[in-house]
Amino acid sequence: MTPELLASLAVPLPAGRLITSDEGDGAVQPLWLSDSPASAELWARLLAEHNTSELWPLLLDAHDPGDTEFRPWGSGELFPERMTAPHAHNPAELLTQWWSAYAETNEDDDLPPQDERLAVTAPFGQAWPGPLVSDDLVTDADEMAAAYAEVFADQHPQARLGLVAAAGGADALAAAGWSGPVNYDNDTAKFSAVVRDWERRFGVRVVAVGFDTLHLSVAAPPTNTQGALRVAAEHFAFCPDNIWQGSHPSTLAAYAERLVGMNSWDFWWD
Repeated sequence: MTPELLASLAVPLPAGRLITSDEGDGAVQPLWLSDSPASAELWARLLAEHNTSELWPLLLDAHDPGDTEFRPWGSGELFPERMTAPHAHNPAELLTQWWSAYAETNEDDDLPPQDERLAVTAPFGQAWPGPLVSDDLVTDADEMAAAYAEVFADQHPQARLGLVAAAGGADALAAAGWSGPVNYDNDTAKFSAVVRDWERRFGVRVVAVGFDTLHLSVAAPPTNTQGALRVAAEHFAFCPDNIWQGSHPSTLAAYAERLVGMNSWDFWWD
């Protein structure tokens, strides 16, 4: 990220500053952050300009709304130098590996007992069902993203605007050095690889990011229970806390019911 790149924007920016990585001791400035809350309208205008600016807009939320440092963004708790490239990872292989780690049983790990785990992942049990193949033509992904940005901004009025030099929203997560899923894997590029695939299959757009949360718009969500179960399995592999620590009952089946026709996906890593 450079001041010259910011100056090339056609959309005027509010007051803000470039953030240096690794809590101010890093070698790069991966993020521009506004000094004050941002509007969904500004976010949408910057999204529309992304094809020419190559700057992806993010609505950024802090760990604590009252935190004057606005962690992790304002405090520079960003580590892009540690991340690999999203395109270097195979999303289907990642989901398979993660599913195996969370669905299989091992007496030496700290995960729930076998009977509880099998209840959570029914009807698939320990067998990875594979990603859902979607043939839907996604034509309104950016329009859906702008609509969801309005919802998110209304619910999080303290959210600020971030800009990251990246080819798309999924890549922006790694490029910014965000480490929200660090308790599961410290290479965010792996999660970016899966989100990239969701961009293609479901018209996903990365709209907002918190300290350890991720908020996506979805233009082509599953439309029936069978498809939603397959997507729920992907979500479990990607972020098991969504199911383990989500609404009760904590099962794929219950979670899948909430995914049918849902135009936003939210993730939280403990």
